[in-house]
Amino acid sequence: MDRMKAYKIGLTTWDNWIDSNIDPIKIRVFCQGIPTVHFNGANWGEPKEENCKGQTKPLGGSTYPGDRYPGEPIIKSVLKTMKKPVHVLDITLLTQLRKYRHPSIYGTSGQQDCSHWCIAGVPDTWNLLLYTSLIS
Repeated sequence: MDRMKAYKIGLTTWDNWIDSNIDPIKIRVFCQGIPTVHFNGANWGEPKEENCKGQTKPLGGSTYPGDRYPGEPIIKSVLKTMKKPVHVLDITLLTQLRKYRHPSIYGTSGQQDCSHWCIAGVPDTWNLLLYTSLIS
């Protein structure tokens, strides 16, 4: 099965469960945005780079010049159809701009694991977004 098709099925199932089972007066639902990966240097203007290994600086600016994660439009379309409110803590752009944040190699494959290690500082930001949402 195509992974994006499976992703949409999973999110739609989650959407249906939230809409059928959550009372928004009693419970707030939060959804974390999608962290990115950095496996193609052409996405940040360095086509000779195979991945983010050895990167030492973040991308400048506030837009990501490369390909968007294919799951982004899927999660946005599912969220638009939901009847119950969901608070999205969107960290996608922040993780895209932080291609340099690999403190180590994760696992035994010797490859970078961007979904875990490129996000140094992002968990703090995510927590701040969550805290702000909770107290507002």
